[in-house]
Amino acid sequence: MLFIHGNSSCKEMFGRQFAAPMAERYRFIGFDLPGHGESSNAPVLERSYSINGFAAAAMALLDVLGVEKAAVMGWSLGGHAALEMMARWKGTTAAWITGTPPAGGADMAEAFLPSGKMGLTFQETFTEEDARTQVQGGLGEGVAMEPWMLSASLRADGRFRPLMLQSAIEGRDLDGRKIAETAAQPLAVVTGGAEPYVNNAFLEKVTYRNLWDGKAHVLDGLGHAPFWQAPEVFNPLFEQFLDEVC
Repeated sequence: MLFIHGNSSCKEMFGRQFAAPMAERYRFIGFDLPGHGESSNAPVLERSYSINGFAAAAMALLDVLGVEKAAVMGWSLGGHAALEMMARWKGTTAAWITGTPPAGGADMAEAFLPSGKMGLTFQETFTEEDARTQVQGGLGEGVAMEPWMLSASLRADGRFRPLMLQSAIEGRDLDGRKIAETAAQPLAVVTGGAEPYVNNAFLEKVTYRNLWDGKAHVLDGLGHAPFWQAPEVFNPLFEQFLDEVC
């Protein structure tokens, strides 16, 4: 199981899954995307700083590790990369997306909720206040921010944010909705009931080819990062998914 983190975050966000007993039964792999965490900044910005570029980095990592088959869990930005992997990496056995609408360019206005904080998604430079706002928005109100989360947001190479937007505008990324509607692999769609960015009603409009468990799971009262906010709710469902698709 490969975990792909979100915008301006890091692999440590999945620590509450790596610390769970299920991590003893499955091989969990976490990594920092280019320009994030302990990874270096991208040497060729236009090649790596996009949804397709991040997906390519994930596939390159698995190839280097000699992993021929894997399920992929993607959060937020990572979920879009996970969808690309379903279409591009033949070893993808299944995917799980959280905080991610499976949307194409034509769906963006409907797939996301209007939010003043969304502007930070594509803003190149962060002040410390911007970083705090960005991290807290991802965690949800009332969820404690760990110091390393703020450090990760400030560390991120902000050049990726506008380049990622440019790639999407130019149509260089695959259509997430088309992938969800055509991919044969199981796709789990899991969202928080208090999700601040994704329009959960949109998730019900997608005609999935192989929606895991036959429905999009809405976790009551949880926000953008339910795997961190409430692992006692998230992990049993995630382990059920693993047991069925692996």
